[in-house]
Amino acid sequence: GAVVKRAVVVDDPQLGEIIVPRSMVYLALSYDHRLVDGADAARYLAAVKERLEAANFESELGL
Repeated sequence: GAVVKRAVVVDDPQLGEIIVPRSMVYLALSYDHRLVDGADAARYLAAVKERLEAANFESELGL
């Protein structure tokens, strides 16, 4: 999906719960369940999510 700005509730240590804009995207994964177990697919998507949230791509992009 496309990256879009959405209002998201986040916990701020000083202000408590606040609404802020965040870039969001919906991810989907298609796979053949005869070849890949659903738990493995879920772990893969969780790893992709963690990597995207960390946003540590400078070395891969040569920055």
